Amino acid sequence: MSPKESKKFWLMKTEPDVFSFEDLVNAPNRTTHWEGVRNYQARNFMRDSFKKGDQVLIYHSNVDEPAVFGVATVVREGYPDHFALDPKSKYFDSDAKKKGESPWIMVDVQATHRFKTPVTRNQLKNIAKAKTMMVLQRGARLSVQPVSEEHFNLILELGSPSKITK
Repeated sequence: MSPKESKKFWLMKTEPDVFSFEDLVNAPNRTTHWEGVRNYQARNFMRDSFKKGDQVLIYHSNVDEPAVFGVATVVREGYPDHFALDPKSKYFDSDAKKKGESPWIMVDVQATHRFKTPVTRNQLKNIAKAKTMMVLQRGARLSVQPVSEEHFNLILELGSPSKITK
């Protein structure tokens, strides 16, 4: 299988008052670890399926107008989320601390493209091709979700991304 065929696409939700797409853009090298995921299915995606080079849509949730604001690339595959062991961290997991190891995973992502126009959830809900996206399904609250290549490309087309060069 060629590298292009093996690339996967993802959507990662973030609350912009906690960590926004612009925070990622302004991070050193436009790169940060994506920590604090505390759902086993989302963790399993990051642990078992995320590969270096995979593309990620960064989606702001828990806001008046949820939307995709940009694209990032996975630059480091899953590794233990050490914040689970730190009692001072908001992502502390007392059960993990008792076991002495973190069952949680984080990955590193790098911002690559900013959307000229954020692609809103309401906009996607009105596009027939997008109706099957997990993020649009009732009860689908995962913070890390797979996205088909077709849906990824549709969102790119709608967002008019520009490469981040700083």
